Amino acid sequence: MRADPALDRSTCDRARIARDPRFDGAFFTGVMTTRIYCRPTCPVKPAKSRNVVFFPTAAAAERAGFRPCLRCRPEAAPGTPAWRGAAATVSRALRLIERGYLDDGKRVGDLADTLGMTARHLRRLFVRHAGASPTAVATTRRVQRAKALVDGTAMPMSAIAFAAGFASIRRFNTAFRAVYRRPPTAVRRARRGRAGRQRWEYGTGSESRAPAGASARPGLPRVPALDRVPDRKVSVATYDLDDVKVLGVLDGIVEDGAAIGRTSRRTSRRWAKLR
Repeated sequence: MRADPALDRSTCDRARIARDPRFDGAFFTGVMTTRIYCRPTCPVKPAKSRNVVFFPTAAAAERAGFRPCLRCRPEAAPGTPAWRGAAATVSRALRLIERGYLDDGKRVGDLADTLGMTARHLRRLFVRHAGASPTAVATTRRVQRAKALVDGTAMPMSAIAFAAGFASIRRFNTAFRAVYRRPPTAVRRARRGRAGRQRWEYGTGSESRAPAGASARPGLPRVPALDRVPDRKVSVATYDLDDVKVLGVLDGIVEDGAAIGRTSRRTSRRWAKLR
């Protein structure tokens, strides 16, 4: 696969391996073995240099057949210098697309008329500076906005589709599945599952929401809960025997440290003999 000529491969490769935050948004790395593209700061173990290719924009990576990484989330990357440093006409077109110009039923020809050029010339400028057509850039931005809403809100998928700029739910599902290789509902379920596991493992939830037998303090392992038997009351009593505390499990009820019932009296007599 041919790399973008505007990107220096050795510089991009060093930045990718070092996870240099200064290059975040400057380019995207496509891993040819997995067909996934990432930001330079992706926390996943870097792929071998011979298996990667670099793109100036996320739209260019998707145009080449790569899908976004779910770990580093390319949709959250800052605006790329390739987009900001493009020709004035393309920069203006990108701003219009970002504001939803093509989301209101307008076509690329309408955008070209607004910019004072033909649609063919506009497409040629986009491929040269942004690495993808205006339609591909608009679709990528819609999917990225939708992905942010899927991850960060509890909005229903129908509301997300129209809020992201899609004309119909069917087009939203088709475009989302084409980019992430899975429906948006599956992405939301996976995101919630990871968030739930992190709260459970690291104790980020409050004690009032913690499961029975679990500690809400960070770093403490989970302990099994003591399940009560329906037809039998289980209680715990503590006895003081010459500065030695003995913990016993008794049949009966414990109130204010005093055990009530025949079992507690037998246990008390037994420990009295040992004294």
